[in-house]
Amino acid sequence: MLHQDLEETAPLATACRSLETAPPRHKLHAYLDVAVVVVVLAGTNLIAHFTTAWASILTVPIAAVVLLALMRRRGLGWSELGLSPRQWRRGTLYAIGAVALVLTVVAIGAILPITRPFFLADRYATISGALIASMIVIPLQTAIPEELAFRGVLHGTLDRVYGVRGVFAAGSLLFGLWHIASSLGLTSSNRGLSGFFGGGAAAQIVGILLAVVATAAAGVVFTWLRRRSGSLLAPIALHWSVNGAGALAAAIVWHTTLT
Repeated sequence: MLHQDLEETAPLATACRSLETAPPRHKLHAYLDVAVVVVVLAGTNLIAHFTTAWASILTVPIAAVVLLALMRRRGLGWSELGLSPRQWRRGTLYAIGAVALVLTVVAIGAILPITRPFFLADRYATISGALIASMIVIPLQTAIPEELAFRGVLHGTLDRVYGVRGVFAAGSLLFGLWHIASSLGLTSSNRGLSGFFGGGAAAQIVGILLAVVATAAAGVVFTWLRRRSGSLLAPIALHWSVNGAGALAAAIVWHTTLT
């Protein structure tokens, strides 16, 4: 197992050493890769949330695929992107464990009276809507493309320039900031949050800050899973289960509350 791990991490270690000893021009290219990824992600976020309905559906998946193709041409290997078939088995094992843990926590949260109101999100008020969101929208529009972009492409470019600390710090912070637009109106559309913080402008700001902190912390966990398993399968599964199980739990809580 140790020999296998060393073989799997060898390409990444070689890339890091080559960057350290590379001429300034090559180092500049590595920094430019990071800048390009960050700029594309920022533009994607704005287009997805502040333009048309179709843009909100298609922009993030398209941007993730474009970034993947671009950085492959720039020399990032499949292992650096978390897409090496050699890591599928290990990634699957971590994915199963992550999903099982999330389902347990969500079930407990939906049952306990103190946390139950926080599941009352308006957009998941119906079972059919929650099923569509959980099985189609969340994996195809959120979990897979976001993990491909952040724990895949951004992770690989940051790792070449800043190493492990940079990946955890910068990658997780950027993932938190990515959720500013999607958290607008968060407290007003969730009964638990609006009951706790109120519905004014100050409450909205608090909701945004909480969303950024929470998603940045989630980014740390996703990154840990990505590095530990060597595969995107684990963070994708965890990302999907948090959002998807949360949506289904919200619909169930709404249904049982109304009846």
